[in-house]
Amino acid sequence: MITAVIIDDEINNITNLQLLLQSYCTAVHIVGSATNAIDAVQLIVTKQPDLLFLDIQMPDKNGFDLLQELPSNLHFEVIFVTAYAEYGIKAIKWAALDYLLKPVVPKELITAVQKAIEKKQQQLQNLQLQSLLHYVQGQHNKANHRIALPSAKETRLVAPADILYCESMNNYTKFYLIQGEVLVISKPIYEYEELLTDYNFVRCHQSYLANINHVVSWVKEDGGYLLLSNKASLPVSRQKKDVVKQALMGR
Repeated sequence: MITAVIIDDEINNITNLQLLLQSYCTAVHIVGSATNAIDAVQLIVTKQPDLLFLDIQMPDKNGFDLLQELPSNLHFEVIFVTAYAEYGIKAIKWAALDYLLKPVVPKELITAVQKAIEKKQQQLQNLQLQSLLHYVQGQHNKANHRIALPSAKETRLVAPADILYCESMNNYTKFYLIQGEVLVISKPIYEYEELLTDYNFVRCHQSYLANINHVVSWVKEDGGYLLLSNKASLPVSRQKKDVVKQALMGR
């Protein structure tokens, strides 16, 4: 799934493109649209999409003006969608991912979106490789290790020490960070259990993976639970009591 924003000064063009994407490109999730450059800048900064469908000829400011106003720390691909073929060369100079002429042809739209998907996958692979190399090169210093956590919007490289605990949500996993942030990752918790065991994490319950370094106490009443530094309490299942005890003693 990749997130996208549509910018076009005509509502019917936005609606038509949304319908085409829903019919032919189900991997694209539209997170917003705008009909002018001012609203578009705010929308893009807020949503930080993977992909931008951008009209060029708009009142007041065109698509190229809009791009120049965006912060340099944003990372997304651009597919220009316009009725004017003469903008093609300029679009290429802007290193656009692709260039579509209105009315949009479904086959050309599918090709352009596939380019965006492949590029995002390549970026994810590069981040995962970077994480692996970082691990291999610095095995002696775990304080420098980071793991790649891919979410719908981005892939974050997070230090295990910054993770308080993980919570299972069927095929998803919630990561609770010390800064108060929560990341929802589209992978089950068991995929992280073995990896995080090397960083003092313990599976205290079927639904929870706790960072022992952030455990303040093991409360034995109410069936038993771990109290963490952020005041969160994680249940300790009967089957996991011995494992938790061993992990706390070896802390």
